[in-house]
Amino acid sequence: MYSRILLAYDGSVEGRAALREGALMALHCEAQVFLLSVIAPSAGVDIAESALPGPVGYREDYHRSVLEDGLVRLKGLGLTVVAELVSGEPAKEIAACARRIRADLVVVGYRHRNRLVRWWSGPSGAYLSDLLDCSLLISRNAMDDGDFQAALARARAARSELQT
Repeated sequence: MYSRILLAYDGSVEGRAALREGALMALHCEAQVFLLSVIAPSAGVDIAESALPGPVGYREDYHRSVLEDGLVRLKGLGLTVVAELVSGEPAKEIAACARRIRADLVVVGYRHRNRLVRWWSGPSGAYLSDLLDCSLLISRNAMDDGDFQAALARARAARSELQT
């Protein structure tokens, strides 16, 4: 069904739920997995950087650790992952990456906010769904560890049944 899945990961609770749901989908479809973390622009950080060097480097270090966290989680499930860290507007960067890797599914987390401040909406009001040429899964399925392990066991059992 899906052969190239892009997981947009920001390290949040919602992002971890999306990572889990995307990983289950990748295992089920035996898809290639691409992990993307986006450093969104921040006027406050840019102003602080002009006064004292350091905040931009700190943000980059933080996002690198988020990306590494996602890699460790996905590799722990037996997935092979290509990871990338980029800077820019999240919606535009996710869509650009999806086009570049020819993704047929993008998975993002959902965080309830008003429509003007959703992270997956750019400053022009262009929503990620408007920018993509592929399917978009907005994960709202926050599963606890027990539910995730059960779903993982079901996905692995279904996969081994197909291989026999």
